[in-house]
Amino acid sequence: MRMRIVDAFTDRPFAGNPAGVLLLDAFPDDDRLQKVALEVNHAETAFAHRLPEGGEADWALRWFTPATEVAMCGHATLATAHVLHSTGAHDGPVRFATRSGVLAATPHEDGSITLDFPTAPLTPVEVPAGVAEALGTEPRAAFDTGPDVGDLLVEVADERTVRGLAPDLRALAAHSGRGVIATARAEDPARGYDFVSRCFFPNVGIDEDPVTGSAHTALAPFWSGRLGRPDLTGLQASARSGLVRTELRGDRTLLNGRAVTVIEGELLA
Repeated sequence: MRMRIVDAFTDRPFAGNPAGVLLLDAFPDDDRLQKVALEVNHAETAFAHRLPEGGEADWALRWFTPATEVAMCGHATLATAHVLHSTGAHDGPVRFATRSGVLAATPHEDGSITLDFPTAPLTPVEVPAGVAEALGTEPRAAFDTGPDVGDLLVEVADERTVRGLAPDLRALAAHSGRGVIATARAEDPARGYDFVSRCFFPNVGIDEDPVTGSAHTALAPFWSGRLGRPDLTGLQASARSGLVRTELRGDRTLLNGRAVTVIEGELLA
């Protein structure tokens, strides 16, 4: 079974968000998928297999963290599309059948890939009691991001605050389905990004996700509404860091980024 490790939302190795990618003939049982994801031990491992021609999708796609299967994952979808394109397993745009519906990925001549994802519905909520203490800062506002993303999105004071967060992850786990997205406006848009974020997902076994495509389906409508533009660039300010270019199209959000294969090998077990 061929396995690749791909760094997504970056154009250089050892940055962005690493994902395992395995192209299969069919999905084995869930227990084996979970064991492989635990062995890979990255934020997500993607498993895909080709579907019969003529359907609404070209490949079936599933994503597992080391602890559980997730309903949506941006960086592992980008990584899978990169593997399909770079290996010649699929030519041109590809449609994935997933738990979040059909998701499309389109490669471009410049090497980037655009994902077409559903826009997360944002519902304003009161900042839950205990979130400020768990984060270590008082949020300005909070939003529920709907069932597919499953996060609490909080706006904090500024970029410096986002970068300096050192949350109590055990306490934070009580306040959302998957985790918490913390965001702020960029201090200097001339640096090439409009907003910053960090994502903490203790409920799915990920203390901090390096670069989260799915979170940007919520960040895009939030910041497009604030900044008055549909096209934005987000910097996820984790230790590995990565850029996600977003384009808001109503109930769909386009996510654009690059990916690099860093490891390729054979799963023997």
